Amino acid sequence: MMSKERERRPGVMKNWLRRESWAMLFLGFSAGLPLLLIFSTLSVWLREAGVEKSSVTFFSWAALGYSFKFLWAPLVDLLPLPVLTARFGRRRAWMLVAQLAVALSIVGMSFIDPQDGGQLSLVMMAFAAVALGFSSATQDIVIDAYRIESADASLQAFLSSMYIAGYRIGMIAAGAGSLFLADNLGTSAVHYDYRSWQVTYLAMAVLMGVGVCTTLCIPEPVVERPVEEKFGAGEYRQIIIFFLLCISVFAVSFFYGGALLEEAVSFEHGFAKFLFEALRFSFSLLLASGAAMMLIRLGVVKKEMVRHSYVDPVLDFFARYGTKVALLLLLLIGFYRLSDIVLGVISNVFYLDMGYSKTQIATAAKTFGLLMTLLGGFLGGLLTLRYGVYAILMLGAVLSSLTNLLFMLLASVDAQVAFLTSFSGADFAAAFQSLELYAVIGADNLAAGIATTAFIAFLSSLTGVSFTAVQYAIFSSLMTLIPKVVGGYSGTIVEGIGYSGFFFSTAVMGVPVILLVWLVKKMMEKGTAWKIED
Repeated sequence: MMSKERERRPGVMKNWLRRESWAMLFLGFSAGLPLLLIFSTLSVWLREAGVEKSSVTFFSWAALGYSFKFLWAPLVDLLPLPVLTARFGRRRAWMLVAQLAVALSIVGMSFIDPQDGGQLSLVMMAFAAVALGFSSATQDIVIDAYRIESADASLQAFLSSMYIAGYRIGMIAAGAGSLFLADNLGTSAVHYDYRSWQVTYLAMAVLMGVGVCTTLCIPEPVVERPVEEKFGAGEYRQIIIFFLLCISVFAVSFFYGGALLEEAVSFEHGFAKFLFEALRFSFSLLLASGAAMMLIRLGVVKKEMVRHSYVDPVLDFFARYGTKVALLLLLLIGFYRLSDIVLGVISNVFYLDMGYSKTQIATAAKTFGLLMTLLGGFLGGLLTLRYGVYAILMLGAVLSSLTNLLFMLLASVDAQVAFLTSFSGADFAAAFQSLELYAVIGADNLAAGIATTAFIAFLSSLTGVSFTAVQYAIFSSLMTLIPKVVGGYSGTIVEGIGYSGFFFSTAVMGVPVILLVWLVKKMMEKGTAWKIED
């Protein structure tokens, strides 16, 4: 056993020297940088500029690109870009265009002062933020596809850990880094200075050069794609027009139709509002599907091309795994992160309710927690290389449930502090309280890093080479859909059963996931036998 480990260890260490590993670190940085420039950093800028909170929430629309990226992933997978595809290759061409679009969107935001120009400047900022979200989500699609195609399945876990590390570093640069820079340039809530924010966002645009330089230096992955030259230039134009028309129908019906209905009907109960939003989304999707069918009948686009772009990726997944296994895999994808994400939705509120200061939360949850996530990511990558994806996928599922139980200790922190104060004094009790916070957050983030790395490697292994970008985009969207929906009710659950009951329930949510991992492993080991039974 020891001799085998010694044989494998040099291979693991060599992965640190691989060009693909460092490429994924830098590409991860490029992918993580834009995210907070749309959310928290932009929110601080808008609030300092005196924009009302109700208007700030308007910018949440910019996040739609991340939620619906699977809709235009077929275009990224299918369409060649004039000149660029021939020069750089299919993946690098799209990556370069997306990165330049991200940088230009950030530059565009930097030249808009939300305090000057009234509503018009806010609308312009919103369009720039949406452009940033769309181009950033496109970059995510291409980088995910590039990672999967640039190395075999045995290296996906390690590449995923490098990507996650780079992504987190990019988020630090765009979050803490941008706020630190803006603060030192002289802007504040008391004294707003537009020029400080302009320089800050221009600096973030320059940092996108990390991704651009990486794209120019890395090789194009070599993948057999027999259908790549199946369509002509005119048909590619048709699919672009088809996509834009369908998206327009969806957007107009979802945003404007829903807004008109909300004015006519108000919902007081949370569940009624959720049901309304679900019906609103379903109705808009139905209209977009109807528009798609009508455009196909009118000959705007060929049915064969639509089938190849949107239907074949799904059919390919079911054909490769069989109906039973495919459905089970989709269940695992949809629920694997459930307990982790549902708890995370209310975690900051919980820390505040337990009496921790904002400084303690920022230091423990954001700084120390981030370091533990990075450590967990690297550890997950190395463990997956040594023991395989399914073993670490199971480990991640078990750890995610167990670490949720640790939060029950924090929920009783008041009783613990009172007991320790009576015996050891207030100073010791306060030190113990802080130590307990770090221990629980450290364990939770370490487990999350391990689980996420193994899960990304798992998702990567499920994609087919003919539809890499589309299938991974579908998987990654499904991964957060159910947890986010359930997470919206975390506050209601806490009000009903308290924090201790809530944390216990999130741990229990992980039990079916453990069973799903075990069942998927068993079924995948049987291989094509399941397909024959189907």
